[in-house]
Amino acid sequence: MGRFGDAGTAGAGLNLVPGAPTSGVFHPETFTLDNGLEVVVVENHRAPVLAHMLWYKVGTADSPPGKSGLPHFLEHLMFKGTGAIPPGEFSKIVARQGGNDNAFTGHDSTAYFQMIAKDRLELVMAMEADRMVNLDLADEHVYPERDVILEERRSRVDNEPSALLGEELMAAQYLHHPYRLPVIGWFHEIAGYTREDALDFYRAWYAPNNAVLVVAGDVTVAELRPLAERAYGGIAARQIAPRRRLVEPPQHAARRITLSHERVRQPHLMRSYLAPSYASLGHEHAYALELLSEILGGGGTSRIFRTVVVERALAAGAGCAYRGTGLDGAMFRLFAVPRPEVDLAELEGAIDAEIARVLADGVTEEELARTRGRLLAESIYARDSLMGAARVFGSALTCGEAVGDVEAWPARIAAVTLEQVHAAARHLFRPEQSVTAQLLPAETK
Repeated sequence: MGRFGDAGTAGAGLNLVPGAPTSGVFHPETFTLDNGLEVVVVENHRAPVLAHMLWYKVGTADSPPGKSGLPHFLEHLMFKGTGAIPPGEFSKIVARQGGNDNAFTGHDSTAYFQMIAKDRLELVMAMEADRMVNLDLADEHVYPERDVILEERRSRVDNEPSALLGEELMAAQYLHHPYRLPVIGWFHEIAGYTREDALDFYRAWYAPNNAVLVVAGDVTVAELRPLAERAYGGIAARQIAPRRRLVEPPQHAARRITLSHERVRQPHLMRSYLAPSYASLGHEHAYALELLSEILGGGGTSRIFRTVVVERALAAGAGCAYRGTGLDGAMFRLFAVPRPEVDLAELEGAIDAEIARVLADGVTEEELARTRGRLLAESIYARDSLMGAARVFGSALTCGEAVGDVEAWPARIAAVTLEQVHAAARHLFRPEQSVTAQLLPAETK
């Protein structure tokens, strides 16, 4: 899935003609406040609505030792009030204004967003700025919320075999780097969070000079700049320590995981490889890997789908997934769900054969041209999504990229050559940096 894949499904199957424009996507304007807050403005005047999204350059991979998932805990606590807004009222105020809001945490960033009418923008900006600096946490709100997250972990992870397999896979994929930590955190470490842990983390990372504001919709820079100055400009910058993360050592052995669980009815097969991101070591392969992912497993015309689903009828579904956004790297995944009575070893062998064929023979110019056209089409359709624009810029700017990298994406995809795809495949498909995971019904133990 390409950078703009979520917003580009309407363009699936559309091939751009040679010479189609590939310069820029959203054509944003940017400025930076005196306190260091980066601001990105994406104009879209189709309707008087806006996506307002504030990103912090901190995520689960920045968790203190023994406090995995603490950034996610703080994300929850950011709704627990300030001196101006009582606990639990933030989202109610947004809803009463006809908008909606939410937040999410990843390994590299934490984001808070509102979809709101244009004439309510100043209100939500003031509210978001208020909780950037004035969060007021009382024990009676902190510890019940900790219990909420423990229950969230029980229901969404501990009782979901696929989620458990995902955690085990990440822990095996990364020997040392904190990407191995679950975003929600390990249960026993969540149970030990304190109010002081949350406040210390808040004071260490939440500041305008460690944040990116993206506003997409019916607004111009001339309109937004004074609003941003009023809402955020009075917040003082603070000293932010650089991110210091453990470095992943060289990997020397392929790993295998098998999880059997009584709640599994349909086996699953997954293979994960360490991969470079747009910003990490090996970034020169990232754009070619996006194309390789689509050629191998990006839909009904992809190689793996045609082979294991259509021609050999080994799987009910199969594909690939790769996203190049990540401060310290990424993963390239292949997955398949076998048909009843199909042995997983046979299915795995068929996928391995497709990988071997790419390594031995490469891909064709026709495959590359068709896939390139589809990804470029996705970038055009992405312009219609306000939240998509806010997500793309926020995730890029919190993960070591610049606005220009997002805008240059179509041109860089268009410039990828066959030899670059083949070099990326050779760089990627090394058994020693792979994890193969199987999810099985309990009775097959």
